[in-house]
Amino acid sequence: MDIFYPIEFLANWLTYTVFGLQVKTVLADAVNFFIFDTIKIFILLSVIIFIVSIIRSYLPPERIRNLLSRKNKYFGNVLASLLGIITPFCSCSAVPLFIGFVDAGVPLGITFSFLIASPMINEVALVLLLGMFGWKVALIYIFSGLIIAIFSGIVIGKLKVEYLVEKFVFNNIIQTSENEIKMQWQERVEYARDYTADIYNGPQKLDNMLSYRKRRKMEVQGYYEDEICVGI
Repeated sequence: MDIFYPIEFLANWLTYTVFGLQVKTVLADAVNFFIFDTIKIFILLSVIIFIVSIIRSYLPPERIRNLLSRKNKYFGNVLASLLGIITPFCSCSAVPLFIGFVDAGVPLGITFSFLIASPMINEVALVLLLGMFGWKVALIYIFSGLIIAIFSGIVIGKLKVEYLVEKFVFNNIIQTSENEIKMQWQERVEYARDYTADIYNGPQKLDNMLSYRKRRKMEVQGYYEDEICVGI
């Protein structure tokens, strides 16, 4: 059975019964296609973003820095590009992430592979391409983005452009930390739910995950006292 049959049934009902359009006319086909594909894309978008957000909750910035700082060139570029696909960082987060990665000792070329892939390959665009043009175009989109990110990082690494980076960045290189704030499964689900809702509600937060982790750090350090606030 076609998993999209209920959507097709609804689209047919709205088109031919509610709107009263004549079957097999250009207008009826256009309206039916619009209703069917709009609902299908929204459902696919919600499901895929929710799943990707769960995966993202296991890849906070600290863990990514730990992973990439230990990898050699070439393989590190590939890994950085793959991680860039499923991480929540957009181009507006590039500068603080760049400084954080370099501080952690991640090579410059690998850092750029990550920063290029992360905003370039977007799950929203992927779902839209999948729904409108099929899996072949969606795969071309993914692989072209990966190839550009990987080879761009390799070229930047070969050019040895570290001298263009401000000295204060390299003067503050730190050791990566293994101490990460652990999220419970319920917290991961809540994060994924909120992140999915933000896609439809608009950019209410600059970075949902970073905001969440900042709050968690405040809780651990004793600065975020919900119980005290409730008591007051």
